[in-house]
Amino acid sequence: MLTNIPCLLMRGGTSKGPYFLAEDLPADPAMRDRVLLAVMGSPHVRQIDGIGGGDSLTSKAVILGRSARPGIDIDYLFAQIAVGKGAVDTAPNCGNMLSGVGPFAIERGLVAAGDPTTTIKIFNLNTAKVIEAVVQTPRGVVTYDGDATVDGVPGSGAPIVLNFLNAAGAKTGKLLPTGNVVDIIDDVQVSCVDLSSPLVFATAVSLGKTAYESKRELDNDSELLRRLEGIRQRAALLMGMGDVTGKVLPKFALVAPPNGSGNIAARYFVPWNCHSAFAVTGALCLGAAANIPGTVAHRVARHDRANPGVIVVEHPAGQLETRMSMRTSPNSEVPSFERAGIVRTARPLLAGVVHIPDDVWRNSPKKAA
Repeated sequence: MLTNIPCLLMRGGTSKGPYFLAEDLPADPAMRDRVLLAVMGSPHVRQIDGIGGGDSLTSKAVILGRSARPGIDIDYLFAQIAVGKGAVDTAPNCGNMLSGVGPFAIERGLVAAGDPTTTIKIFNLNTAKVIEAVVQTPRGVVTYDGDATVDGVPGSGAPIVLNFLNAAGAKTGKLLPTGNVVDIIDDVQVSCVDLSSPLVFATAVSLGKTAYESKRELDNDSELLRRLEGIRQRAALLMGMGDVTGKVLPKFALVAPPNGSGNIAARYFVPWNCHSAFAVTGALCLGAAANIPGTVAHRVARHDRANPGVIVVEHPAGQLETRMSMRTSPNSEVPSFERAGIVRTARPLLAGVVHIPDDVWRNSPKKAA
């Protein structure tokens, strides 16, 4: 026997995965994770018995519902389902998958559409932060057609503006979790920054790289990956995140001066291999780091005095633009970031139900409210 669960398969930015209403999944987190593993086909390395694509960028899920919080429309939970492992991680956020939350909420009748756009306030349960999504809804209908492009995604689509509000300290409670703009770990200078997501930054040259390499080149360098993981784990201790063995946060990024028309070149690790493009939350954190004097990112970035809050990140698939709204204080060189913005696109791929074996659902507590 099989249990059927309604879902909508969507591409969000450079990722894709199923979107669920919270009421259609078990309330108990352990049982919910068991269901998500069955849906995606993990722990099989190719996820052959599920709908996952055998890659971290296509092994993601979104769970959402109406929010009871004042001034908030939607509560959103992101889940990263491990490939080749029986693990589900709800510690990180995913800005790419977040881009599909607004359209999904409107399509499912959770939010009434405006004209020509609809602004939705989203509470991220992963980080306890608020994101504002602006969705194109001419004549009160979600449109997915438009001229916005996302490097790493074929074609174009309607722009979805994501504004991360007061995103500093998403996981650690501090913009600079170690209290320093630079720390030295394993003889490498690193900057630990937490905005939208916690990241550890190092210059590529300090690890014998350029940050212009392809994903394949970096993924094939086992010694580099081993060294990055060692630095990442020690950085996490300094950041107050404890032992992060087997956990995806904090992420790691190598940075370098731009190789093209952008402001900074970077390679983002997820964290045990290189991202084929660049995560939205990681890019926002890099945008902040590049605007904090003294960080390793600030040192290598090419700054545009006419547009100080704009940081265009060069990544393996192209470029990604971030826009930071900052305030400076006469008492500190470190700015405060009120808003971090980015443009993504999203579209539905398949609507229906996913089938999972009945024994996965058996003995499940009541469904989520």
